[in-house]
Amino acid sequence: IAHTVYLKGLDFPVRLLKKIFKNENGSTGVLYLVSNDMTSSAERLYEVYQKRWRIEEYHKSIKQNASLNKSPTRTVKTQSNHIFAAIIAYCKLEMMKIKTKLNHFAIKYKLILRANQIAMQELKNMAR
Repeated sequence: IAHTVYLKGLDFPVRLLKKIFKNENGSTGVLYLVSNDMTSSAERLYEVYQKRWRIEEYHKSIKQNASLNKSPTRTVKTQSNHIFAAIIAYCKLEMMKIKTKLNHFAIKYKLILRANQIAMQELKNMAR
């Protein structure tokens, strides 16, 4: 469903789209999109949104799960190395995602949990 609307503060019309969908758990979801593209169909705008959303998911995951945003580097070379390492980590997460059917956040959680368990066991062994 798409409607042309005027929003306060904008001096041009925009398209308001409402997309109703079913979630994996069977519940109903509603997505509202606003676009200044007045020529594309609602279906086309939704397709573009889906592609853009995948890019947003990539950026979120590479920042939060591959530590791209935690770079302490100061030189171009070390920054480049950090970015490259983050991209490699993201690719490894993608491979694990395919293998485990878990999302990047769940994989990171499981890795951290396992690392903490191993560290705790090592501390116990050292205390003996």
